[in-house]
Amino acid sequence: MSTFTIFLVLIMIVAFLLIVVIMVQNPKGGGLSSSFGGGAGAQMGGVQKTSDFLDKSTWTLATVMLALILLSNIPIMGGSGIQSKTFDESAVPTSVPSPSANPAGNTQETPAE
Repeated sequence: MSTFTIFLVLIMIVAFLLIVVIMVQNPKGGGLSSSFGGGAGAQMGGVQKTSDFLDKSTWTLATVMLALILLSNIPIMGGSGIQSKTFDESAVPTSVPSPSANPAGNTQETPAE
């Protein structure tokens, strides 16, 4: 299993977790955090901590995903950063065919007179 494949699997796991954490939140105060609170006293302690946990986990998972995406480029580049392609001189033919004396490209011989 290549290093890029490992990074790809980790990115997919973090993406799934990030989707779950975001779907649990509700931007209007509902979601998972509102289902735990009953009275006004319980809302002050339990709901706020749940909301803070979901907020921090969202930012943490987003940061981890960004780091994994950036680190996944290292195996693609060969691990040494930016690589410049060098000109391969062995691919160049050593002998270049000379231009034909006949510019029209005819291969027929001219008749001798």
